[in-house]
Amino acid sequence: MANLISTYFRFDELQTNFKKEIIAGATTFVTMAYVVIVHPKILEAAGIPFGPSMVATILSAFFGTLAMGIFARRPFAIAPYMGENAFIAFTVVGVLGYSWQTALGAIFIGGVLFTIISALGIRGWLARSIPNSLKIAFAVGIGLYLTFIGLNMTGIVVLGTPGAPVHVGDLTDLSVILAVVCFLLIGLLTIRKVAGAMLISIICITILAFIFKIADPPAAIISAPPSLAPIFLELDILGALHWGFFAVILTVFVMDFVDTTGTLLGLAYKSDFLDKNGNLPEMEKPMLCDSVATVVASLLGTTTTGTYLESATGIEAGGRSGFTSVITALLFLLVLFFSPLLTSVPACAYGPALIFVGLLMFSPVAKLDFRDLTELIPAFSVIVMMCFAYNLGVGITAGFVVYPLIKLFSGRVREVSAGMWVLGALSALFFVFYPY
Repeated sequence: MANLISTYFRFDELQTNFKKEIIAGATTFVTMAYVVIVHPKILEAAGIPFGPSMVATILSAFFGTLAMGIFARRPFAIAPYMGENAFIAFTVVGVLGYSWQTALGAIFIGGVLFTIISALGIRGWLARSIPNSLKIAFAVGIGLYLTFIGLNMTGIVVLGTPGAPVHVGDLTDLSVILAVVCFLLIGLLTIRKVAGAMLISIICITILAFIFKIADPPAAIISAPPSLAPIFLELDILGALHWGFFAVILTVFVMDFVDTTGTLLGLAYKSDFLDKNGNLPEMEKPMLCDSVATVVASLLGTTTTGTYLESATGIEAGGRSGFTSVITALLFLLVLFFSPLLTSVPACAYGPALIFVGLLMFSPVAKLDFRDLTELIPAFSVIVMMCFAYNLGVGITAGFVVYPLIKLFSGRVREVSAGMWVLGALSALFFVFYPY
């Protein structure tokens, strides 16, 4: 059996083994386990009950990540996106006044459209038309975005005032001190080439957090999962098929497309998965996984799924094959019964892993051609808008709009592929119809 698994997942070709893949899968899971609690908490604002929503989150992550591992054979994890859930909860339901059932109907429609264009190869064609400078920008921007999330989660950087949006946190706070220690520990173990450096650091700091009473140890280890019945198949597809809902469907579709495409390419670039032409081989497979997972998620009762940035932690821990994703998926499934234990890991333990991955993902910036402003300006737009607008979709779409325009007005329009014009037009529509 072990030989069959290693052969299927191409362990020899990818120079990996079971130990590396298991550690990588566990590392990815631990750094993104927060989604099990945080995602349904956000959707609670839309009226979706927490317990069933948590189950839908776990099952969506399990299905998508397992499909990614077995079908696409890539070490990328899939789960409901954090940006899209906030858009649904606070804008579509909170501001526009639609029901969460209708919002899920829009997610379903967007997922079906997404699946169709992925199966037909249109999505892959569009992705292959993206220039190398933007792919580099995706990796760098994602890294800095992850860094900011980690800094904010741990309290090292906190929200400030209107005149100073962010400022340093309380560095005398024990939780913040442990977060800094965790970051340094990850760095030290990585320098010493210790296998599983991130996972070891997360476990050590979690234990210290329990000892110093910064976090509460789990009250129980095993618990029965809540019923999914209140939200299962409750989506309102007909309600979403209304002209007034067009802006919402378009926004969901474009956000999903740019987020998942940008994340896939960014992770693939940093992981050296791209071929000599700068493309991800068999890209349609991971794209099909996240689009089908979105359809499944809407049926289960939750929002858009996609490839998670935190997959980078598993890749940096040595994950190279789809077996990494299989391990992550199985751990998600275990959360259904071990959620008190696995969700007790505090932010001061897993947040520093995101910061460290941001550091590692920053290196491709050296490959940008700083002498060619027609390439640098769009790349810069991606990076700064990802970080300062705190939205991956806004950053990626900004690059898609700026790139063809800069090339057009600089007299180098021939360098713009047909696919980039399509992406630029879609992105322009995103900014026009986005319900600010």
